[in-house]
Amino acid sequence: MKDNWINHPIVLKGDKIELLPLEKEHLEDLFRAASNKEIWELTSVDYSVEEIFYPNFNNAINDREKGTVYPFVIVHKDSNKIIGTTRFLEIYPNDKKIEIGVTWIMKEYWGTTVNLECKLLLLNYCFENLKTNRVQFRAKENNARSRKAIQKIGGIFEGVLRKDKIEPNGIPRNTAFYSILDSEWEDVKQSIKTQIEIKANR
Repeated sequence: MKDNWINHPIVLKGDKIELLPLEKEHLEDLFRAASNKEIWELTSVDYSVEEIFYPNFNNAINDREKGTVYPFVIVHKDSNKIIGTTRFLEIYPNDKKIEIGVTWIMKEYWGTTVNLECKLLLLNYCFENLKTNRVQFRAKENNARSRKAIQKIGGIFEGVLRKDKIEPNGIPRNTAFYSILDSEWEDVKQSIKTQIEIKANR
């Protein structure tokens, strides 16, 4: 991995989920998890399409060796089932910054503790293992669901880059950027833990 900042393999264990390094043997189960079209209604990419899914996630595995991304599968511990994915990207060890993105889970786990626990595990690794200064998040400007989820975990809105990317359909998109800084981490951590506890006790 780049500058040995992220030491492969990483396994992050939570109460309800585990994050395991994405491997080729996970791809079939992950593709099944991506089959619900509702997951992709507000996103730029539809991973329920085989011709889109396999090149992207094979590339992510290959790019891990270059140190440019680090992809995970999200495993639900009770069922031992792959229910989604997330990854580190925009990895800059010299500047002590990193991005968390390409996060999605099966619809039946929306509104549960899964996303909160996933972000808690990733952010804890970033701030307490990697000692990052900044963790970045981004979302399509009109993806209200993703933006709300980022705000819920404590992401601070930084602004919108206009025509930041060109979508697969050729249309430019605006991108909303958020971040959490090391100085904010302790408060963010306690907030996420409180939200998990409240949801778990409902």
